[in-house]
Amino acid sequence: MLKERKSLNAATIKAMKHKDKDLSDIEENEGLRVSCAKAGTKTFCYRYKSPITNKLCQIKIGRFPSISLADARVKLQELKVIRNDGRCPASEQKIAKKDKAIIEKKLSSRMTVADVIELYLSQYIEDRTVDGKVIAGARKQKGQDETRRTLYCDAVKELGDRYAEDVTRKNIVNMIMGIVERGSNVQAGNVLREFNAAYEYSIGLEKFPDEFANPALLAKNSLRQAKVRLTSKRATRVFSDRELSKFLNWLPSSAFTQTQKRILRFTLWTGCRTGEVCEAEWNDIDLNKATWHLKATKTDVERYVQLSKQAIDFLRQLRLETGKYLFPSFKTKLPIQQKAITEQAWLMRRDEKMLDIEHWVPHDLRRTVRTGLSRLKCRNEVAEAVLGHARSGIEGTYDLHKYEEDCKEWLQKWADHMDELITY
Repeated sequence: MLKERKSLNAATIKAMKHKDKDLSDIEENEGLRVSCAKAGTKTFCYRYKSPITNKLCQIKIGRFPSISLADARVKLQELKVIRNDGRCPASEQKIAKKDKAIIEKKLSSRMTVADVIELYLSQYIEDRTVDGKVIAGARKQKGQDETRRTLYCDAVKELGDRYAEDVTRKNIVNMIMGIVERGSNVQAGNVLREFNAAYEYSIGLEKFPDEFANPALLAKNSLRQAKVRLTSKRATRVFSDRELSKFLNWLPSSAFTQTQKRILRFTLWTGCRTGEVCEAEWNDIDLNKATWHLKATKTDVERYVQLSKQAIDFLRQLRLETGKYLFPSFKTKLPIQQKAITEQAWLMRRDEKMLDIEHWVPHDLRRTVRTGLSRLKCRNEVAEAVLGHARSGIEGTYDLHKYEEDCKEWLQKWADHMDELITY
């Protein structure tokens, strides 16, 4: 007599031992089998004859009791539908696993926003070493540091962990508007410009699919359409003689540090940018010829700044106090940061320690020198040469005279004029 086959049940499966034969279900659940490994793990499988190869196949359904008998039977019926449709469940599972592996590999190689930015900085903007040879970046050291700070302070902080391919125009617009809302329109423009360039660099290296659209460029177009201002207003602040007199008399007792006071005074004597003054080195100063060889300029054109008698007397005394740099930090001995002056001015306004005149920033001193020279009747070409402005057009092409003697004369007149404004 044949032994009667019975349907599977949970109790029978729990009692299975490794030495036991595989258990099979019956009737509509025929094909469902349970095996028991040496470790006692019970596994549900579906055994069937492939409608494609006509060979016996088996596909794993899951482990008991993580998957119950009832759930295994439901999954079995789903697989039978596939088989009855003339398809092989095991073959399709292999294809699905292969496709999943391809997708996962593709996802693992996707670049985050931080990756895109770091690639742009390390391979284009900044100096890099290849085979022991240093290759200069697209920016000078100061520009390299500023670009990294610009992108990391906002773009990486806000979107760094996201996949660059998934970032949308709206994501970037929201980030830029957040910067604008804190009153930093110029910073917002800088972030958008550099972020757009970072994306373009990766697109150029084919790091994205052909159909990929630069979301930073789309955001830029949206903000332009909405007329969002990402630049500062044209600066027009100039000290009048009355304000300059108040400033010169107030500066020695102000809350600026001693080094900051010296930088502001030297800026007024030379008309140079405060950033250039901050970086000044003694190797570039010739006290006998009364010149400062300014090598790193915004226009990338070296020039000799002419120094007044007042500036030279100041430098002779300063030479006894400082080392490599004219205006070092007392802590680090490195050049003081330009932004430290702006930050100190902000703190002074907050604490009501600022001079009682219209709001000003350090760069307004340079503009005051240029305007002051015009007030003293200095010729335009000489006043422009004092500031180191590059001449444009035909004049810049054919008139290469540096006007150094004229600059010396007029900077001396300007220094004498400032002395007249000081109350002793």
